[in-house]
Amino acid sequence: MSYNPERPMIVQGDHSLLLETHNTRFHAARDAISPFAELEKSQEHIHSYRLNPLSLWNAAAAGHTLEEAEAALLHYSKYTVPPNVLEEMRHTFNRYGQLILTKDDEATLRLSIVDPFIAAQVSRDEKLAVMIREQIDEDLFLIDTAQRGPLKHALIKLGFPVDDQAGFNDGAQFNFNLRSHTLSEDHAFELRSYQQEAVDSFVASGSHGVIVLACGAGKTLVGMAAMARIGMNTLIITPNTAAAHQWHAELCDKTDMDATQIGEYTGARKDIQPITIATYQMLTYRDQQNDEMPHMALITKHEWGLIIFDEVHVLPAPVFRAVSEIQARRRLGLTATLIREDGLERDVFSLIGPKRYDLPWRELEQSGHIAKAHCIEIRVPMAKDDHFAHATAEDRHKAYRIAAENRVKDHVAEALIEKHNGEGILVIGQYIKQLTRIAEHLGAPVITGRMSSKERERLYAAFRAGDLRLLVVSKVANYAIDLPDASVAIQISGAFGSRQEEAQRLGRILRPKGGPAYFYTLVSDHSDELKFASNRQRFLAEQGYDYMIEDWGD
Repeated sequence: MSYNPERPMIVQGDHSLLLETHNTRFHAARDAISPFAELEKSQEHIHSYRLNPLSLWNAAAAGHTLEEAEAALLHYSKYTVPPNVLEEMRHTFNRYGQLILTKDDEATLRLSIVDPFIAAQVSRDEKLAVMIREQIDEDLFLIDTAQRGPLKHALIKLGFPVDDQAGFNDGAQFNFNLRSHTLSEDHAFELRSYQQEAVDSFVASGSHGVIVLACGAGKTLVGMAAMARIGMNTLIITPNTAAAHQWHAELCDKTDMDATQIGEYTGARKDIQPITIATYQMLTYRDQQNDEMPHMALITKHEWGLIIFDEVHVLPAPVFRAVSEIQARRRLGLTATLIREDGLERDVFSLIGPKRYDLPWRELEQSGHIAKAHCIEIRVPMAKDDHFAHATAEDRHKAYRIAAENRVKDHVAEALIEKHNGEGILVIGQYIKQLTRIAEHLGAPVITGRMSSKERERLYAAFRAGDLRLLVVSKVANYAIDLPDASVAIQISGAFGSRQEEAQRLGRILRPKGGPAYFYTLVSDHSDELKFASNRQRFLAEQGYDYMIEDWGD
């Protein structure tokens, strides 16, 4: 077995990759393996990655090659790469492209399978048999168009990704152009090079898939440019009403379409136009738990040429079921992270589409397109009574909440706000009682889901104008809220170790402002919060951020 001690990586037989963070070649190795491997742990001295089917299939769909993956392992591994890892990686990587779906006629699709062993397995599977109309050859199956989504979903569960080349139905034509100058301020406007690359990658792939870009990197502009290229009626689905209004404002400001051509389908209005903006909440609304979701027909019953899923990582499960029915529609997912805490990443891959473009956050930071961020975890002591209550809590959830609502955090947040006096500051948390308490302590407005959309947008506007420099916000501000002047985020509590939430909250402060951004996370020391904090850190480490840890009072 060869040994190269100067190299930074150990490849193990269980498909895990151990990367030494202090090695001089750490950054180069991390950049080489990140398109193919998923980060699992980000401890101080060693980062642990794993090669898994979805990470390899996304890499293949995004245009990376097996040769690149093999070269990364062979070039950076201290020891000989275990032969079983290389063999399994080749086997898994090459599965993408083995099953190809094409159009036969208006009612029929053809599933062609290159590998005869996979074809034999598909032909014998009882669950797949009900979706297959006819097997006309050993490697060729006829499928009803209605089974397009269910079949792809079932196949990926069996470990067989489908390369969907069946094409799409056209919606009504709707042409518009991006402006060369913004309407609001007459500023020169054009897509950045990476935004244009993202649009080109999406269109070249057949116009279905996911684009991954950091918050603040202009995902909305990428969506608008994709709409302009396709030139058809489009449905845009967003996480909340504030995000819907932000899309409306951007379309009016940066395109030549008229405001009357943009409809809103929310709790406040239900106006369907060539460009219609809806919310996930509206689509999944029902009067009773077991009732039908009447508004889901907006997806399934209208002839959209393109459907955009904003923040696709929060796409609710009922929407996945509706998307399964409309696979003949072009689909674009926009997100800052493909991480889902519910484990439904394969559903995004099979039903929205594979990842088509991904640009590391640190690369955007180095080019000045998003702000340089300092990420700091501050470990805060608990008062004696809280510490005792935490230690004797009857279950894990109660213990976590006691630690999360630690009152000492109020004073730490106050000190950090004083340190960054004059900057745009967001205090972000999970629990309404805690947020209300700290807002009263700080004399700041608090934004929660209970506040009307109109009042929320008034406060956001005041913050953008510089009239407000401090906002206390709940998780309603996690998604698609444009607060370009925010440069400091103080996270006082969060969901149980959610990497997805960490990405979104960091994104609130990444709009470039000419100076660095600061992302503080307050964690109760010697508590259950510490266990979940390490999971949240994984996203930051995956993106290449250094994560400093400080003890309050040091």
